Amino acid sequence: MDIIQIVIIGIIASILYIILKDINASYAFLLVVITGIMIFLVVIKEIGAIFRLIESLGTKANVDGMYMKTILKIIGIAYIAELGANLTKDAGLASVAAKIEMAGKIFILLLAIPIISALAEAIMRFVSSV
Repeated sequence: MDIIQIVIIGIIASILYIILKDINASYAFLLVVITGIMIFLVVIKEIGAIFRLIESLGTKANVDGMYMKTILKIIGIAYIAELGANLTKDAGLASVAAKIEMAGKIFILLLAIPIISALAEAIMRFVSSV
């Protein structure tokens, strides 16, 4: 499925939402959730190719596999947190969406700590050798 099909799905869902929101708001919201999940599932298949490319580049650059896995996890957390926050915003729960975004950022920071530590150690080794 390419971008044109995804855009068509989004446009059709938007038109149906406009029609349904006055008739039954619950069904309209369910339509938004299902559409968002459908698009996310289609895109997640494509993200697999990107992940394989990043792993391949890491292998070629002789980067420790732990760092590459951590980067891929961080990317996954960012996308999942954004999807969850957008769905809750669509439901009118901006406060909950903000908490989801904050939780995503905290988890990303927790995963990044080993990378930040390794970077700081490398900088200190470089500075002390000069």
